[in-house]
Amino acid sequence: MAPVKVFGSARSTNVARVLVCLEEVGAEYEVVNIDFQAKEHKSPEHLARNPFGQIPAFQDGDVVLFESRAISKFILRKYKSAEADLLREGDLEEAAMVDVWTEVEAHQYNPALSPVVYECLVYPATRGVPTNQKVVDESLEKLSKVLDVYEARLSKHTYLAGDFVSFADLNHFPFTFYFMATPHALLFDSYPHVKAWWGEAHGEAVHEEARRQHGCCCRYQGLSERANVGDFCVALLIIIM
Repeated sequence: MAPVKVFGSARSTNVARVLVCLEEVGAEYEVVNIDFQAKEHKSPEHLARNPFGQIPAFQDGDVVLFESRAISKFILRKYKSAEADLLREGDLEEAAMVDVWTEVEAHQYNPALSPVVYECLVYPATRGVPTNQKVVDESLEKLSKVLDVYEARLSKHTYLAGDFVSFADLNHFPFTFYFMATPHALLFDSYPHVKAWWGEAHGEAVHEEARRQHGCCCRYQGLSERANVGDFCVALLIIIM
């Protein structure tokens, strides 16, 4: 069977979301880079895959998808196994909680956390502009309120959807990893259950190995091997144009 194809830079957070899921289920895949400087994302070929001219796009035989969360769910459904049941669709209540915390990540957590990543890492490196501290301070205030909710939830459960790893946890990996490279990573120290969840669900990066591989390793409870998520865990985030 031919490997599935993921179109986009492996360093993009949205592409990373898809790669984490592919790695977790052990599926073969090929990353097809899209050259933004050459405007490949606006080419007819890529627009046929993603009509918005963004990344990622995904191809599995005749199936062509875009939007990283939709792609990820397709992957987790197709390659579901007893060891990799990350949507929990066999249990209505568990599946509902996975959906709830997936939505929380998209609409509460990410909007509060991602501006800090952009202001501290992305814009200074790619645009040569200084960090807008006002945006950072406002975002950190919002993030603190979100983390209050997470702390309460994680004081009762090991993971977000319950006492099992799920897609809800994986969803947080890409942007949180980059946030931990900002000067504000210590914010998590004020939330011991959140910090423990981050360390347990996503693993503390094995720094020497990560640097050696230009990637990062993540670890989940009950798994004997670390999932190599490829080379997207690098110092800087590529902006999705």
